[in-house]
This record gives sequence, structure tokens and C-alpha cells, in this order.
Amino acid sequence: MSLMYPKKLDTDSKDIISRLPEALIHHILSFLSTKEAALTSLLSRKWRFLFALVQNLDFDDRLYMKPDLVNQESTLIHKTFIEFVDRVLGLRGSFPVNKFTLKCGNGVDDVSVKRWIYTVLERGVSDLDLRIAIHWDDLFPSEVFVSKSLVRLRIGARNGLVFGGALFIEPEHVCLPKLKTLYIDSVLFEYQNICLAKLLSGCHVLEELIVINLWWNHWESCSVSVPTLKRLTFCTEGYQESPKSVTFDTPALVHFEYSDTIALKYEKLNFDSLVEASLNLRVGYEEVGIVELPDQEPLRVHAMVGDATELLMGIRNVQILYLSANTIEVLTFCCKAIPIFNNLTHLTIESNTEVGWESLPNLLKNCPNLKTLIFHGLLHKSTDRCGDVCRCKPLKDNPTCLSSSPVKVIKIRKFGEIDNNTELAQIKHFLESMPHLEQLVVCYDTSIEENLLKVSKQLQKLPTLASAKCKIQVISNNLSISFTLSSSLSMK
Repeated sequence: MSLMYPKKLDTDSKDIISRLPEALIHHILSFLSTKEAALTSLLSRKWRFLFALVQNLDFDDRLYMKPDLVNQESTLIHKTFIEFVDRVLGLRGSFPVNKFTLKCGNGVDDVSVKRWIYTVLERGVSDLDLRIAIHWDDLFPSEVFVSKSLVRLRIGARNGLVFGGALFIEPEHVCLPKLKTLYIDSVLFEYQNICLAKLLSGCHVLEELIVINLWWNHWESCSVSVPTLKRLTFCTEGYQESPKSVTFDTPALVHFEYSDTIALKYEKLNFDSLVEASLNLRVGYEEVGIVELPDQEPLRVHAMVGDATELLMGIRNVQILYLSANTIEVLTFCCKAIPIFNNLTHLTIESNTEVGWESLPNLLKNCPNLKTLIFHGLLHKSTDRCGDVCRCKPLKDNPTCLSSSPVKVIKIRKFGEIDNNTELAQIKHFLESMPHLEQLVVCYDTSIEENLLKVSKQLQKLPTLASAKCKIQVISNNLSISFTLSSSLSMK
């Protein structure tokens, strides 16, 4: 037997990190926050100032907050943060900046924030991500909206839409010739729709627009008109206040995600290229009168308002559609007619116990080419008008709309949340009623193998299926059970 000893380390290799190419070092540091990158200056002499020269800078004042410290001096902490950002930008000189991310709260003064924004704009920044707090009496820097270098811009309030947290935006001039992605979060426009329209009109090559946590306060109308736009996420707050008029003039749009209280009117809708849509619509209410009650506060009477018919007509050519539980309620109470979705092949329905399925029969009847139907939960409010689709109150002697459904695949997600028996009864109804069904997948939120076996065996006891070739799969985490009525269980 011969003993093997490790070779003695070559003294020339002890500083091997320093011999890495600078381009590779910059690439490595670009994956770290700037504070973390600054710590690498201790590794070797060559790395001492390289952290300040990477093209992606990421500053977050929360990294300076230590949860183990009690009664920490926030003023001192923010002063340290300001000095650090100033030092890094100072070390860079005129070195260009590719991406600049800044996340800071009210403790960082507006003067410093604006100084940093001006600096990176002068360095030709192409990706600007700002989640900051600008005080109510000080508007957002308008120079951002005339940048010739920006390709991606994100603007958001650090703490969301709370008092003192939202950003005021009032751009005087907008010219963003290279901007392709615009992300706006928790922003209040000084002149609301006028400012939004002005902002979009200056983005001539915009392809993706994300507007979230936008408030309808006193808005008369809203218009998104961008001929180059391909992806749009438009989510507003305000809940029961319906906008009077909404326009989406987006002929190149492919993906549309829309969350809002249903509008009183949709003036113009241009979705010629739309492939996928996700709708989370809320019922709107309007005060229609006051009832005087003896010895009590007056009772304010509200009525549902808004109409989703025009919106559905606008998106009727989509291939993939997601409808939230709120949207199902809107289709029931605030939609005169459901159009025919000739191109729709994938439909996802979200369910909850507060909303019935009254609108589903007409919806499914008007999807002649639907192939995949996905349910996020099966439990819903039991009503007399949803028996055409479910078993909660079946309509006697009337054929269900499921018997003519072309659906081949059904996926049940969130199975087992509340009542397995009710959910199993609904699944059995699908299997007994849908003649074209080829696959049914049940996603069971359990890690217990016996639970999967129990559900599988219950489904196996069905005397008949509408489709003899339907394969059933019950899955959970890494467990999967597949079977048909004519074969034994197989577990994977």
C-alpha cells in the first residue's frame, strides 16, 4: 500500500481569482446586489474597485436594516445608505450603466434620489427600476420621460398605495424612442387619464405595458392606445366604482390580463391579434336612492351597473381564456349575451363558495371547439340555475350542456380543500355526461398515499362513463395514480 499525499499548492495559484478576466468578473458581480458585490473587494487587490464598475447596479436600503437590532437609528442607517450610493456612483466616473435598480423608503431624501436618477440617465442607462418614495409635494423627475436610452422602465411606490406611499407623475413631455417595456405600480397621475395617454403616446415602440394598483379616483375615462403593444397587464383598484368609459386600441396585442370593476361602457376595443386573455372583473355598484328608517341611519340603496357584453365581444377570438370567480359573477349579472368563442381551445374557471355557476351553461355552449377545461376548485354557490353543469341542484329531465361538449381534457386543481364528497360528485357528473372526454386529471393537495388511493377507488366504482376511452389520473406532489375502468390501478 502506498500513501498518497496532496500536492503542495503552487504559490502562484493562491491569487487565482485575481487572474480571472475583468469581463468575467463583471459578469459574476452583475448577479449580486451592489452591497454584496462591494464585499468582494476584500478578495483581492484587483477586485478592490471592480464592484463599482459593473454595468448592473442594485441598491436596496432594506439591506441596511438589521432585524436583530432594537431601536436602531434609522437616520444614521439611511445616511450610510446615501453615502454608499454616492460613493459607488462617484467611483464609476463616466463609466456607462446598463441597469439601475433603486429601492428605498421615506428615510432617503428626495434630493439624493433625484441626483442618482439624473446621474444614471447621463450614463445612458437602458433598464431603470425605481421603487421609491417621493413626497406628495414633490413630483417624479420628468427627465426620465425624455430618455433616449431607456429600453425598460419600472416606476413604483416602495410601500404601495398607502398615504404618503404613492408616486405622483405629471410628465410635461414624453419621448422614449427605445422603450419596449413600461411597468407602472402604485402611481397616481396628476391629471389621471390625460397623463396616461400622454405617457403612452411618447412610447413609439412599446411592446409590454404593466399597470397595476392604479386607482380610478374621479376618472371619467381611460384609454390605452398603442399600436405596437404585444402584452398588456392592466389592474386597477377601487372595487365598487365603475369607470365610465374604457378604450383598448391595441391591434398587435397577443396577451391581455385585465382586472377592474366592469366599465359602464367600452368605447373602442381592438384585439385583432389576441391569443390569450385573463379577466378578473368585478361587479360595479351605483347609489340609486336612500331609504329613511325610523330611529336608524338612512339606508343607502345600490344597484349593479356596467355591462361586460362589449368586452367579451372584443376578445371573442382568443384561444386561451382565464376567468376569475368574480368574472363568472359579472357574466351572470352584468352581461346581456355571451358571444360565440369559435377559436377558444383552453378555458380556465376559478371557483369559490360565494359565486354560482349560472353563467357556465351558456358559456360552454358557445365554445364549439373547446378542448381543455381547467377548474381552480369545484366548490361554488348552489343555485337553481347552475344544474345544467353541476349536480348541486340538477334540472330534471333536461339534457345537460355537457353532453354536447367537445372537451377532451378536464383538469381539476385544488381538489380536497373543503369537501371531498361534493367534489367527487361533481367529477362523476363530468365523467357520466361528457362523451368526448379522453383525459381527466385530479390535482389533490395531499402528501398521503392512502388519500390518493381512496379517491381513485371511489372513481373506479362508477358503473358507466360517457366516454369509454377516458383515462383518469389522480396526482399529488410526486405521487400519481393512473387508471381506466377496464384496467387495474397503476401507481407512479
